[in-house]
Amino acid sequence: MRLVIIGAVAAGTSAAAKARRNDEDAQIVIYDKDNFISYSGCGMPYFIGGEVEDADELTPRDPAFFKSKYNVDVFILHEVLSINVHEKSMKIKNLSTGEEFEDTYDKLVIATGARAILPPIKGAENKNAFTLRNIGDMKKIKSYINEFLPKTAVIIGTGFIGLEVCENLKKLGINVTLVEKLRQVTPGLDPDMAIYVKDHLEKNGITVLTGVSATEINIDSVVLSDGNMIKADMVLISVGVRPNTAIATQAGIELGITKAIKVDEKMRTNIEDIYACGDCIEHFNIVTGSPTYRPLGSTANKTGRIAGDSVTGGDLAFRGILGTGIFQLFGMTIAQTGLSEREATELGYDIAVCHNIKPNKPEYMGGKEMVIKAVADKSNGRLVGVQIVGFEGVDKRIDVFVTAITFKAKVEDLFHLDLAYAPPFSTTKDPVMYTGMILDNAIHKGRPLMTASALKTLMESGEKYELIDARAAGQYEKAHVENAENIPHAKLRVSLKSLDKEVVAITYCNKGVTGNAAQNILINAGFKKVYNLSGGHKQYSKSMKI
Repeated sequence: MRLVIIGAVAAGTSAAAKARRNDEDAQIVIYDKDNFISYSGCGMPYFIGGEVEDADELTPRDPAFFKSKYNVDVFILHEVLSINVHEKSMKIKNLSTGEEFEDTYDKLVIATGARAILPPIKGAENKNAFTLRNIGDMKKIKSYINEFLPKTAVIIGTGFIGLEVCENLKKLGINVTLVEKLRQVTPGLDPDMAIYVKDHLEKNGITVLTGVSATEINIDSVVLSDGNMIKADMVLISVGVRPNTAIATQAGIELGITKAIKVDEKMRTNIEDIYACGDCIEHFNIVTGSPTYRPLGSTANKTGRIAGDSVTGGDLAFRGILGTGIFQLFGMTIAQTGLSEREATELGYDIAVCHNIKPNKPEYMGGKEMVIKAVADKSNGRLVGVQIVGFEGVDKRIDVFVTAITFKAKVEDLFHLDLAYAPPFSTTKDPVMYTGMILDNAIHKGRPLMTASALKTLMESGEKYELIDARAAGQYEKAHVENAENIPHAKLRVSLKSLDKEVVAITYCNKGVTGNAAQNILINAGFKKVYNLSGGHKQYSKSMKI
């Protein structure tokens, strides 16, 4: 069998390695039009900032490595121009010599990745404007910084890469302004979690402009859609990527609704003996089963391995993704998996939402607070999505939640997990367990939650309600929700007669625990509709800044 792979970064090289492990006799050839192969794209921002000192650390494998270890022939600076599916042949151009030639295949794997989106901004081609998608882009940015010593930078877009570059430019002493056309940063998060990220950016000296877009890039400035002009010695355009599908569409390969290559669970396309993997393909969501496009290095490696297994007769099959992501920003860790509240609502789910604010370990051991927002399906109690913002232990918790969602865990299952506990690592009831308890109470135990946005809607509706601040008087006087009545938890039982059992009641405290205790008192006293404010006053005050 002659196996040809187009693309030699994460997916293509993974496919080649797995195919070779399965079949020692196969002829395996990879073509890539770039200089660099099998590189760590996620490490590029850290080279720009100097944390990774040697670019070679991000490109540890070259064609010679693959030849010696896997007996795979890798041809760099070779572009596949076209595919003839009837003859099982390809036209290829050697970009170093200009020579064009043909090659044939028995099986073909397309791993052409994705390219950076370039919005229609005047001046985007200027020498001070960059995208960051490959090692060549990275080196151009680093060279520009070393040569021109920029003092100001504008980053257009606030996804993972843009924010990671933001931090690294700041470490170099460059003043950074973020420009985001949406009303919030980190588009993958819900607004009530993204506000934590925005506040943290500003705390670390980053200027954040939302609800505005860039219209023109000059050599020393950026013009915005609102007419303002901001200084910019350099500009990074980081508004997302699109799948590279030109070679696939030319060959008649079907695209999915996301405009990425449509594949089945074995990475097969609609054309016999042609497979695809990596950032050029469409995935499907584990929760909904619907097509989705979420290009990440981890998924590219996984789908590449499956493709390599499939072309050699293996039984690996793709099981979908949750769109899990995590990144660090000035010491803060931001993570997400599954459906956001916005996505779940748009898809028609009847959901329960909680904001669980807990330290990652006891405060006497240096624990730091994290905010966990979880979304569950009320109809069956299944956990469908989680977002976390914190400083320590976020990676541990998000991976537990990923596992739970993947295996269709219900919120009540989280309490029963036998998680590792010792004071240096966790609290006795881990934040994961608390999240399950809160949602279980809300869905199954008659202790519903009300989000800050829902409370605001209630306030504006004209409907009568009782809003009870269950904190101590001093805390209430310092700051409280508008129209709230201060009835400390310790005095609530003796104050019941002054409250109307027939109207909606909402209780709250700082973060939710005492609010829940007050909610229990009212429910047990016969109040008809009692909610606890999700995340308490802390989450409410953050949400009101949106």
